[in-house]
Amino acid sequence: MFDCLRRPAILLAQTVVCLTLLLGAFAAAPTHAQDRRQNEPGAFDFYVLSLSWSPSFCAEAEERGRGSRSQQCSGRPYSFVVHGLWPQYETGYPEYCEQPSPRLPRNIMTSMLDLMPAPGLIYNEWDKHGTCSGLSAKAYFEAIRKARAAIKIPPEFLDLSQAKTLAPAAIEDAFIKANPKLTNSAIAVTCNRTRLSEVRICLSKDLEFRSCDEVDRQACRRDEVNMPPVRGG
Repeated sequence: MFDCLRRPAILLAQTVVCLTLLLGAFAAAPTHAQDRRQNEPGAFDFYVLSLSWSPSFCAEAEERGRGSRSQQCSGRPYSFVVHGLWPQYETGYPEYCEQPSPRLPRNIMTSMLDLMPAPGLIYNEWDKHGTCSGLSAKAYFEAIRKARAAIKIPPEFLDLSQAKTLAPAAIEDAFIKANPKLTNSAIAVTCNRTRLSEVRICLSKDLEFRSCDEVDRQACRRDEVNMPPVRGG
């Protein structure tokens, strides 16, 4: 690859430079699509339904000075909102499987605002993840709605009026209790610093619960996470 590595007489400094270039070339390879199918639309193993805890998102947006710009953070009482439905490989995941991506009709975007209250998010999810599903835009967002309808949010999280601190395992247990067919191998809680970020639930292509070891390995490892309260309407 680099001629200097093959020269019989080479200065130590040149060797160091060449090895650095080689290591950099390998490190630069993408890690997200570790699968022979490499971004082929429809060729994936399962979905992750990602549910974002909206109060955490809005608290972080306000800290960055962006809270007032977000429709999601306008004061409506959102608890868990859909972040996305993501095609996954057993190891890694595809993304941006069609470039340029097929245009998402505006009427489909507006129809999803009750579940995903941010137009930019909806467009991005279609471009990045929906194009990997092998479905039309209409069918993909119908799948998101069907997947979300299959998940019962624990009642104690629907109208959380005061901040709560819980172990990630306690949040998982609450979802498992509310969804009897869900197991702890099919759910993962993620966090951003001290706050709850998302609950991720693994689903088959038929939208049935299924285990997902890699997703579980990426779960939050904190002892406790904070859940900011739901905002008033």
